[in-house]
Amino acid sequence: MTLSVLDWAVLLAYLLAVLLIGVYFARRNTSTEEYFVGGRRFKGWVIGLSLVGTSISSITFLAYPADAFKTAWLRYLPNLALPVALVLAAFVFLPFFRRGNMTSAYEFLELRFGPSVRVYGALAFIIAQLVRLAMILWLLSLLVQQLLPVSPTVAIVAAGLFVGVYTVIGGIDAVIWTDVLQTVVLLMGGILCVWVVVDALPGGLTQVFQEAGAAGKFALAEWQDGQPRPVNWGFSLSEKTATMMLLIGLTNWLTEYSSNQNTVQRYCASRSTREARRGLWVYLFTALPTWAFYMLLGTALWVFFQHHQDQMAQAVLAGEARAETIMPWFITRYLPSGIAGLVVAAALAAAMSSLDSSINSVSTVSVVDLYRRHLRPGASDQHYLRVAKSIASGVTVAMILGALWLNGASTSTLQDTSTILVSLLGGGMLGLYLLGFFSHQGNARAAWCGILATLVFTGWTVLGSNGLLPTALSAPFDLYYTGLIGNLIMLLVGYGAARLWQSARRTAPAS
Repeated sequence: MTLSVLDWAVLLAYLLAVLLIGVYFARRNTSTEEYFVGGRRFKGWVIGLSLVGTSISSITFLAYPADAFKTAWLRYLPNLALPVALVLAAFVFLPFFRRGNMTSAYEFLELRFGPSVRVYGALAFIIAQLVRLAMILWLLSLLVQQLLPVSPTVAIVAAGLFVGVYTVIGGIDAVIWTDVLQTVVLLMGGILCVWVVVDALPGGLTQVFQEAGAAGKFALAEWQDGQPRPVNWGFSLSEKTATMMLLIGLTNWLTEYSSNQNTVQRYCASRSTREARRGLWVYLFTALPTWAFYMLLGTALWVFFQHHQDQMAQAVLAGEARAETIMPWFITRYLPSGIAGLVVAAALAAAMSSLDSSINSVSTVSVVDLYRRHLRPGASDQHYLRVAKSIASGVTVAMILGALWLNGASTSTLQDTSTILVSLLGGGMLGLYLLGFFSHQGNARAAWCGILATLVFTGWTVLGSNGLLPTALSAPFDLYYTGLIGNLIMLLVGYGAARLWQSARRTAPAS
């Protein structure tokens, strides 16, 4: 892609603004309270927009339009479970984390189950986030390479160092405020893309809705042979039904808002419980329309390319090219000067907002849950602040090295690695927190029974999916449901073990 002078000016202005935010807040970071939770003074609208920036990654910018362009709106279906999850988060999960000036999501696990379970939760989060960081940076580098004439190594190192610098020096203040900026830029980029498409069509937006609607492109349906096919709404563990997709969506959102440090840290950074709740409502009424808008962008691109013949668009629709290439292709070929630069900035913002949050969260959990709690208790706050910045720097290096490794690995290796680690490390966390939130039953011993049962279950499904077990011993259900079943196992085994021990104590003879 050859950017014009105006495009470069817009892109560099955005990058400079992000860097200056980090430099500005570096002066405030004189304590861990500031570095981790920003002095607990953020208003709800800021928290809400930062949550949007954190949750909206390159998937929103690339995958949503790609899916709507090639198929229909089925990918949007799991998002419809978000309102239910946020109501539970606002009135059940949030109050637990607002008590006692918590900083980490895993402090709750110690209060409820003991220090060993807290360590498990913290380590599982850290390892999973390191994998996630490497993957997002690698995906960001692919996007950068499609938009700019740079090598994979340069794209990975430059993007990683840039995000790392403003995150390390600026702390959570820089993370939250750059996420707000990145959310705004992402929305502007999408709006401009739709405007360019609509302006090029004689019938404008009405034409998009008429032609796409007639073709079934807005349907919550599977797409086969160029036609929408209604999905099954029944319950099934052997196929992906609409009802099961909603349950998967609910499970994922509940996990995000009950046990993910990226989210819980924003609960803790709010100036009050009321402002934290307000942030959740801002997130709900911003994120759902944003995801829908990017789906609409993909649908509009389909109508656009019905009237502007293009070999790449035809290749995507025919399955000869990856659907995720359609957005970069449209940006490079059809956007006017100036707008292209802003949309490239939006593409970068989509990934950067996820990277900076994870770097800061890993640093926070490492210090609060492990280093200060177990490895070096009783040191000065300035010592912990220096350690936090050092860990954030180390995470940045690990992220870059991981992305470089992924760049040399095969696609199947990438998919297998992510599936295995996420399944093993993330399995059961929602079930563990639900056991803590909704029941007084169980201690560390009961929790570990649930954890071990879930690890055995997920290990079994992973081995079977990779052909390492005989067919007869492989999972008899769609692996799409591994997380849902794993959380149920964690909840039921943990609760059952607690009741059994309680019953045993009641019936034990007095000594």
